Amino acid sequence: MRSVPASHTVAPSGDLAVAHRVIAAAGDAVQLLGDALGPEFGRAVDKLIGVKGRVIVSGIGKSGHIARKLAATMASTGTPAHFVHPSEASHGDLGEITRDDALVVLSWRGETMELSDLIVYAKRFAIPLIGMGWDPESTLLKAADVALVLPHVRESCPHGLAPTTSTTLMLILGDALAMALMERRDFSLDAYRNLHPGGSLGRALIRVRDLMHGPDELPLSGAASPLRDAITVMERHNFGCVGITNGAGVLAGIITDGDLRRRFDQNLHDAKAGDVMTRAPKTVTSDQLAAEALALMNEKKITQLFVLDPSPEPGTAKPVGVLHIHDLLRAGLR
Repeated sequence: MRSVPASHTVAPSGDLAVAHRVIAAAGDAVQLLGDALGPEFGRAVDKLIGVKGRVIVSGIGKSGHIARKLAATMASTGTPAHFVHPSEASHGDLGEITRDDALVVLSWRGETMELSDLIVYAKRFAIPLIGMGWDPESTLLKAADVALVLPHVRESCPHGLAPTTSTTLMLILGDALAMALMERRDFSLDAYRNLHPGGSLGRALIRVRDLMHGPDELPLSGAASPLRDAITVMERHNFGCVGITNGAGVLAGIITDGDLRRRFDQNLHDAKAGDVMTRAPKTVTSDQLAAEALALMNEKKITQLFVLDPSPEPGTAKPVGVLHIHDLLRAGLR
Protein backbone atom coordinates (compact mmCIF):
# COMPACT_ATOMS: atom_id res chain seq x y z
CA MET A 1 0.00 0.00 0.00
CA ARG A 2 1.42 3.41 -1.04
CA SER A 3 2.01 5.93 1.72
CA VAL A 4 0.73 9.50 1.43
CA PRO A 5 3.57 12.04 1.13
CA ALA A 6 4.06 13.99 4.33
CA SER A 7 3.41 17.26 2.51
CA HIS A 8 -0.15 16.13 1.77
CA THR A 9 -1.13 15.01 5.28
CA VAL A 10 -2.20 18.44 6.63
CA ALA A 11 -5.99 18.70 6.86
CA PRO A 12 -7.72 21.61 5.08
CA SER A 13 -8.45 23.23 8.44
CA GLY A 14 -4.75 22.93 9.18
CA ASP A 15 -3.94 24.70 5.90
CA LEU A 16 -6.10 27.63 6.97
CA ALA A 17 -4.37 27.74 10.33
CA VAL A 18 -1.01 27.91 8.56
CA ALA A 19 -2.24 30.80 6.41
CA HIS A 20 -3.49 32.67 9.48
CA ARG A 21 -0.16 32.10 11.25
CA VAL A 22 1.86 33.40 8.31
CA ILE A 23 -0.36 36.47 7.89
CA ALA A 24 -0.31 37.22 11.61
CA ALA A 25 3.48 36.94 11.70
CA ALA A 26 3.78 39.33 8.77
CA GLY A 27 1.37 41.79 10.37
CA ASP A 28 3.24 41.76 13.66
CA ALA A 29 6.55 42.24 11.85
CA VAL A 30 5.23 45.17 9.83
CA GLN A 31 4.03 46.82 13.05
CA LEU A 32 7.51 46.40 14.54
CA LEU A 33 9.02 47.93 11.40
CA GLY A 34 6.73 50.95 11.62
CA ASP A 35 7.60 51.46 15.29
CA ALA A 36 11.34 51.13 14.65
CA LEU A 37 11.57 53.40 11.62
CA GLY A 38 13.46 56.58 12.38
CA PRO A 39 15.56 59.40 10.89
CA GLU A 40 17.75 57.00 8.92
CA PHE A 41 14.85 56.54 6.53
CA GLY A 42 14.81 60.26 5.77
CA ARG A 43 18.59 60.21 5.31
CA ALA A 44 18.22 57.40 2.77
CA VAL A 45 15.64 59.41 0.82
CA ASP A 46 17.96 62.46 0.92
CA LYS A 47 20.81 60.38 -0.53
CA LEU A 48 18.67 58.94 -3.31
CA ILE A 49 16.92 62.17 -4.28
CA GLY A 50 20.30 63.82 -4.76
CA VAL A 51 21.62 61.20 -7.18
CA LYS A 52 22.44 62.54 -10.64
CA GLY A 53 22.49 59.08 -12.20
CA ARG A 54 20.46 56.01 -11.30
CA VAL A 55 19.65 54.03 -8.21
CA ILE A 56 21.33 50.62 -8.54
CA VAL A 57 19.51 47.99 -6.49
CA SER A 58 21.11 44.65 -5.69
CA GLY A 59 20.62 41.51 -3.66
CA ILE A 60 20.88 37.76 -4.06
CA GLY A 61 18.49 34.87 -3.49
CA LYS A 62 15.06 35.90 -2.19
CA SER A 63 16.45 39.32 -1.27
CA GLY A 64 17.45 39.63 -4.93
CA HIS A 65 13.86 39.05 -6.04
CA ILE A 66 12.71 41.84 -3.72
CA ALA A 67 15.54 44.05 -5.03
CA ARG A 68 14.37 43.51 -8.62
CA LYS A 69 10.86 44.52 -7.63
CA LEU A 70 12.15 47.62 -5.83
CA ALA A 71 14.15 48.70 -8.90
CA ALA A 72 11.08 48.23 -11.09
CA THR A 73 8.84 50.19 -8.71
CA MET A 74 11.31 53.07 -8.50
CA ALA A 75 11.76 53.19 -12.27
CA SER A 76 8.01 53.32 -12.86
CA THR A 77 7.45 56.10 -10.32
CA GLY A 78 10.00 58.66 -11.43
CA THR A 79 13.28 57.41 -9.94
CA PRO A 80 15.60 55.98 -12.63
CA ALA A 81 16.65 52.62 -11.24
CA HIS A 82 18.25 49.37 -12.38
CA PHE A 83 18.88 45.95 -10.85
CA VAL A 84 22.41 44.53 -10.90
CA HIS A 85 22.98 40.92 -9.86
CA PRO A 86 25.88 40.65 -7.37
CA SER A 87 27.49 37.68 -9.11
CA GLU A 88 27.31 39.34 -12.52
CA ALA A 89 28.71 42.51 -10.97
CA SER A 90 31.85 40.58 -10.01
CA HIS A 91 32.26 39.52 -13.64
CA GLY A 92 32.04 42.85 -15.43
CA ASP A 93 28.66 44.35 -14.55
CA LEU A 94 30.30 46.69 -12.05
CA GLY A 95 30.83 48.74 -15.20
CA GLU A 96 27.09 49.54 -15.12
CA ILE A 97 27.59 51.51 -11.91
CA THR A 98 28.96 55.05 -12.20
CA ARG A 99 30.05 57.62 -9.64
CA ASP A 100 26.80 59.50 -10.29
CA ASP A 101 24.75 56.50 -9.10
CA ALA A 102 23.75 55.25 -5.66
CA LEU A 103 23.59 51.66 -4.44
CA VAL A 104 20.76 50.09 -2.45
CA VAL A 105 21.77 46.61 -1.30
CA LEU A 106 19.38 44.17 0.38
CA SER A 107 20.59 41.30 2.55
CA TRP A 108 18.82 39.94 5.61
CA ARG A 109 21.96 38.85 7.44
CA GLY A 110 24.26 41.32 5.71
CA GLU A 111 27.07 38.80 5.34
CA THR A 112 26.38 37.40 1.88
CA MET A 113 29.75 36.71 0.27
CA GLU A 114 28.62 37.69 -3.25
CA LEU A 115 27.96 41.27 -2.08
CA SER A 116 31.56 41.95 -1.07
CA ASP A 117 32.72 43.22 -4.47
CA LEU A 118 29.77 45.63 -4.67
CA ILE A 119 30.55 47.01 -1.22
CA VAL A 120 34.26 47.44 -1.99
CA TYR A 121 33.47 49.11 -5.32
CA ALA A 122 31.06 51.55 -3.66
CA LYS A 123 33.62 52.52 -1.02
CA ARG A 124 36.47 52.79 -3.54
CA PHE A 125 34.61 55.23 -5.80
CA ALA A 126 32.63 57.06 -3.08
CA ILE A 127 29.30 55.79 -4.42
CA PRO A 128 26.54 56.30 -1.83
CA LEU A 129 25.63 52.94 -0.30
CA ILE A 130 22.35 52.23 1.45
CA GLY A 131 22.10 48.87 3.14
CA MET A 132 18.96 47.03 4.23
CA GLY A 133 19.15 44.14 6.70
CA TRP A 134 18.52 43.23 10.32
CA ASP A 135 22.01 43.20 11.89
CA PRO A 136 23.57 46.66 12.41
CA GLU A 137 26.91 44.96 13.10
CA SER A 138 26.91 43.07 9.79
CA THR A 139 29.49 43.77 7.09
CA LEU A 140 26.89 45.37 4.84
CA LEU A 141 25.27 47.69 7.36
CA LYS A 142 28.58 48.76 8.93
CA ALA A 143 29.89 49.69 5.48
CA ALA A 144 26.70 51.48 4.44
CA ASP A 145 26.46 55.28 4.41
CA VAL A 146 22.85 54.79 5.56
CA ALA A 147 21.79 51.60 7.33
CA LEU A 148 18.10 50.72 7.20
CA VAL A 149 17.81 48.23 10.05
CA LEU A 150 14.89 45.83 9.92
CA PRO A 151 13.39 44.24 13.06
CA HIS A 152 14.96 40.85 13.79
CA VAL A 153 11.91 38.62 13.34
CA ARG A 154 11.51 34.88 13.00
CA GLU A 155 10.53 33.49 9.60
CA SER A 156 7.04 32.03 9.45
CA CYS A 157 8.47 28.82 8.00
CA PRO A 158 7.98 26.05 10.62
CA HIS A 159 11.78 25.57 10.66
CA GLY A 160 12.44 29.30 10.80
CA LEU A 161 14.52 29.08 7.61
CA ALA A 162 12.60 29.91 4.41
CA PRO A 163 12.65 33.70 3.77
CA THR A 164 9.06 34.79 4.33
CA THR A 165 8.56 37.41 7.03
CA SER A 166 11.97 38.91 6.29
CA THR A 167 11.24 39.42 2.60
CA THR A 168 7.84 40.93 3.48
CA LEU A 169 9.65 43.56 5.56
CA MET A 170 12.11 44.27 2.75
CA LEU A 171 9.28 44.58 0.26
CA ILE A 172 7.34 47.05 2.40
CA LEU A 173 10.36 49.16 3.33
CA GLY A 174 11.38 49.23 -0.34
CA ASP A 175 7.90 50.38 -1.33
CA ALA A 176 8.07 53.08 1.35
CA LEU A 177 11.36 54.32 -0.13
CA ALA A 178 9.93 54.39 -3.66
CA MET A 179 6.79 56.25 -2.56
CA ALA A 180 8.76 58.79 -0.52
CA LEU A 181 10.93 59.49 -3.56
CA MET A 182 7.86 59.73 -5.77
CA GLU A 183 6.29 62.35 -3.51
CA ARG A 184 9.56 64.27 -3.09
CA ARG A 185 9.76 64.52 -6.88
CA ASP A 186 6.11 65.62 -7.08
CA PHE A 187 5.66 62.88 -9.68
CA SER A 188 2.40 63.81 -11.41
CA LEU A 189 -0.38 61.63 -12.79
CA ASP A 190 0.60 62.69 -16.32
CA ALA A 191 4.21 61.70 -15.71
CA TYR A 192 2.97 58.36 -14.37
CA ARG A 193 0.91 57.81 -17.51
CA ASN A 194 3.94 58.52 -19.69
CA LEU A 195 5.68 55.55 -18.08
CA HIS A 196 2.60 53.30 -18.24
CA PRO A 197 1.15 53.82 -21.72
CA GLY A 198 0.03 50.23 -22.26
CA GLY A 199 -2.94 48.23 -21.05
CA SER A 200 -5.87 49.25 -18.91
CA LEU A 201 -3.72 51.38 -16.61
CA GLY A 202 -2.51 53.53 -19.50
CA ARG A 203 -6.05 53.93 -20.81
CA ALA A 204 -7.37 54.88 -17.40
CA LEU A 205 -4.92 57.78 -17.22
CA ILE A 206 -5.63 59.29 -20.65
CA ARG A 207 -6.81 62.88 -20.38
CA VAL A 208 -9.47 64.61 -22.47
CA ARG A 209 -6.84 66.82 -24.16
CA ASP A 210 -5.14 63.69 -25.51
CA LEU A 211 -8.25 62.65 -27.47
CA MET A 212 -10.22 65.79 -28.21
CA HIS A 213 -10.47 67.53 -31.57
CA GLY A 214 -8.74 70.87 -31.15
CA PRO A 215 -9.60 74.49 -31.99
CA ASP A 216 -9.16 74.03 -35.75
CA GLU A 217 -11.96 71.46 -35.81
CA LEU A 218 -14.41 73.18 -33.48
CA PRO A 219 -17.99 73.46 -34.80
CA LEU A 220 -18.95 76.88 -33.43
CA SER A 221 -21.51 79.51 -34.35
CA GLY A 222 -22.62 82.74 -32.68
CA ALA A 223 -25.92 82.97 -30.83
CA ALA A 224 -27.05 85.81 -33.12
CA SER A 225 -26.22 83.86 -36.29
CA PRO A 226 -29.08 82.57 -38.46
CA LEU A 227 -29.96 78.99 -37.61
CA ARG A 228 -29.25 77.93 -41.22
CA ASP A 229 -25.63 79.10 -40.80
CA ALA A 230 -25.27 77.08 -37.61
CA ILE A 231 -26.64 74.01 -39.42
CA THR A 232 -24.08 74.52 -42.19
CA VAL A 233 -21.29 74.52 -39.58
CA MET A 234 -22.73 71.35 -38.04
CA GLU A 235 -22.81 69.56 -41.39
CA ARG A 236 -19.28 70.65 -42.26
CA HIS A 237 -17.70 69.18 -39.10
CA ASN A 238 -19.65 65.91 -38.80
CA PHE A 239 -19.83 65.81 -35.00
CA GLY A 240 -23.63 65.91 -34.94
CA CYS A 241 -23.60 69.19 -33.04
CA VAL A 242 -22.63 72.84 -33.13
CA GLY A 243 -21.58 74.93 -30.14
CA ILE A 244 -23.25 78.31 -29.73
CA THR A 245 -21.13 81.10 -28.25
CA ASN A 246 -21.99 84.50 -26.85
CA GLY A 247 -20.31 87.76 -27.83
CA ALA A 248 -17.35 87.02 -25.54
CA GLY A 249 -16.71 83.63 -27.14
CA VAL A 250 -17.99 81.73 -24.08
CA LEU A 251 -20.03 78.60 -24.76
CA ALA A 252 -23.69 79.51 -24.19
CA GLY A 253 -25.40 76.45 -25.60
CA ILE A 254 -25.41 73.58 -28.06
CA ILE A 255 -27.55 72.45 -30.98
CA THR A 256 -27.56 68.77 -31.84
CA ASP A 257 -29.17 66.69 -34.57
CA GLY A 258 -31.72 65.65 -31.96
CA ASP A 259 -32.64 69.26 -31.19
CA LEU A 260 -33.41 69.86 -34.88
CA ARG A 261 -35.45 66.67 -35.22
CA ARG A 262 -37.54 67.61 -32.19
CA ARG A 263 -38.33 71.01 -33.77
CA PHE A 264 -38.91 69.68 -37.28
CA ASP A 265 -42.58 70.71 -37.28
CA GLN A 266 -41.81 74.32 -36.27
CA ASN A 267 -41.17 77.23 -38.59
CA LEU A 268 -37.49 77.91 -38.06
CA HIS A 269 -36.82 79.77 -41.31
CA ASP A 270 -35.96 83.06 -39.61
CA ALA A 271 -34.75 81.60 -36.29
CA LYS A 272 -31.44 82.50 -34.72
CA ALA A 273 -29.09 79.86 -33.38
CA GLY A 274 -29.64 81.21 -29.85
CA ASP A 275 -33.39 80.59 -30.16
CA VAL A 276 -32.97 76.87 -30.71
CA MET A 277 -29.92 75.98 -28.63
CA THR A 278 -29.98 73.94 -25.44
CA ARG A 279 -28.57 76.23 -22.78
CA ALA A 280 -25.85 75.29 -20.27
CA PRO A 281 -24.77 72.10 -22.05
CA LYS A 282 -22.76 69.42 -20.31
CA THR A 283 -19.03 70.01 -20.75
CA VAL A 284 -15.66 68.74 -19.59
CA THR A 285 -12.32 70.48 -19.20
CA SER A 286 -9.21 69.54 -21.12
CA ASP A 287 -7.37 68.33 -18.02
CA GLN A 288 -10.05 65.87 -16.90
CA LEU A 289 -9.54 62.14 -17.32
CA ALA A 290 -11.10 60.75 -20.48
CA ALA A 291 -12.76 58.08 -18.33
CA GLU A 292 -14.68 60.86 -16.54
CA ALA A 293 -15.91 62.18 -19.88
CA LEU A 294 -17.11 58.72 -20.88
CA ALA A 295 -18.91 58.29 -17.57
CA LEU A 296 -20.69 61.62 -18.10
CA MET A 297 -21.71 60.65 -21.65
CA ASN A 298 -23.10 57.34 -20.41
CA GLU A 299 -24.95 58.97 -17.51
CA LYS A 300 -26.55 61.70 -19.65
CA LYS A 301 -26.99 59.49 -22.73
CA ILE A 302 -25.14 61.91 -25.01
CA THR A 303 -22.50 61.27 -27.64
CA GLN A 304 -20.47 64.47 -27.67
CA LEU A 305 -19.05 67.00 -25.23
CA PHE A 306 -17.53 70.39 -25.73
CA VAL A 307 -14.20 70.77 -23.99
CA LEU A 308 -13.53 73.95 -22.06
CA ASP A 309 -10.27 75.55 -21.13
CA PRO A 310 -9.89 75.26 -17.33
CA SER A 311 -10.65 78.72 -16.00
CA PRO A 312 -10.45 80.07 -12.46
CA GLU A 313 -13.68 82.05 -12.97
CA PRO A 314 -16.95 80.15 -13.56
CA GLY A 315 -18.75 81.15 -16.72
CA THR A 316 -15.67 82.51 -18.50
CA ALA A 317 -14.16 79.31 -19.91
CA LYS A 318 -14.07 79.20 -23.69
CA PRO A 319 -14.35 76.04 -25.81
CA VAL A 320 -10.99 74.61 -26.88
CA GLY A 321 -12.13 71.30 -28.32
CA VAL A 322 -14.87 68.77 -28.87
CA LEU A 323 -14.93 65.12 -27.86
CA HIS A 324 -17.09 62.42 -29.46
CA ILE A 325 -17.84 59.07 -27.88
CA HIS A 326 -16.19 57.36 -30.86
CA ASP A 327 -12.89 59.02 -29.88
CA LEU A 328 -13.13 57.35 -26.48
CA LEU A 329 -14.07 53.96 -27.88
CA ARG A 330 -11.19 54.05 -30.37
CA ALA A 331 -8.83 54.68 -27.44
CA GLY A 332 -10.07 51.47 -25.81
CA LEU A 333 -12.14 53.09 -23.06
CA ARG A 334 -15.28 51.24 -22.08
